[in-house]
Amino acid sequence: MKFSKTLMATTALTVAAAGTVYAAAHAEMADSMTLVSWGGAYQASQQKAYVEPYLENNSDVSISWDESSAEAVAKLRAMNEAGNVTWDLVDVVAADAIRLCDEGLAMEIDHDESLAAAPDGTEASDDFGDLIVSDCFIPQIVYSTTFGYRTDMVPEGAEAPNDICDVWDLETYPGKRALEKRPINNMEWALLCDGVAKEEVYDVLATEEGQDQALAKLGEIKDEVIWWSAGADTPQLLADGEIFMGSTYNGRLFSVIEEQDQPVGMMWDAQVFDLDGWIVPADLPEDRLARVMDFLSFATDTQRLADQAKYISYGPARESSAPLVGQHAELGIEMAPHMPTDPNNAQNTFLYNYEFWADYRDDIDAKFQAWLAQ
Repeated sequence: MKFSKTLMATTALTVAAAGTVYAAAHAEMADSMTLVSWGGAYQASQQKAYVEPYLENNSDVSISWDESSAEAVAKLRAMNEAGNVTWDLVDVVAADAIRLCDEGLAMEIDHDESLAAAPDGTEASDDFGDLIVSDCFIPQIVYSTTFGYRTDMVPEGAEAPNDICDVWDLETYPGKRALEKRPINNMEWALLCDGVAKEEVYDVLATEEGQDQALAKLGEIKDEVIWWSAGADTPQLLADGEIFMGSTYNGRLFSVIEEQDQPVGMMWDAQVFDLDGWIVPADLPEDRLARVMDFLSFATDTQRLADQAKYISYGPARESSAPLVGQHAELGIEMAPHMPTDPNNAQNTFLYNYEFWADYRDDIDAKFQAWLAQ
């Protein structure tokens, strides 16, 4: 369902004290919302950066969280089938946004009419630029999936791991690994470490033979892998010393290293850049949609996205937000050097292919899960 011109024509626009444009729909706005996110440090950054400020300005509104973003596609499919969508706004990765949009489960957004312009008047679509990878997607952050390792478990005489293929080097770096319980990123890293050139990875992965090749490479370390499903798992496993190294989101590692002061290091090699943002479920009742659009305009403006970087090391999706990124709200350290986009961290990145995974996710997922069960 497109955010229609009819609805926009009946929408009154007001301006908040901070200068952010809000959409107050013709329908009375609902007084509650259910937001869906990922839990942990990331969700906490969302709560602090824009949920709490929004509630200060809207004291009659209640907001609750559901931490089911990892299952967003399956759950929205089921809700739609049952005709009972209970979620109001859902945080998803870009590839899932594309899938939900293609299936008609997410609403198309007119970014310039629905979202706040930059402080200098630049329209939202230009401020977000190429990060708008779907008509249904409202980008929030640029993050990466990378590896953390226990600095006190690096064998004597060995260098700290600094190459993605060190994950497969069980002789130099013995100990358990943690990998996400899904094919994304794992299959790409496996092919890279099996000699496939970076620019050919997705061409190879599109074939049955390439998928088998990736799984065979993963099979070399399968017995030493703890498979994680929640973003908090690897940081906890690292903190507890149950693994030597593991993949997770760079913001989670920032938290365990800088905020918790654990003996953990970051390995940036072949970090996989990705985008995260909001989708609005299709066909929400008018009062719920009005509240969601009012919140979205606030939560995705230049200042709010910059504020989020005070709490977690993810790059804000708006170009106008980048110059406003400053120090961590509590630690007082400069946040820019901890961003995945910092030049020192981005010397060998791997660019995630959103469209590939939107097209191939279901089939490769089934194959990967069958392999795991063997």
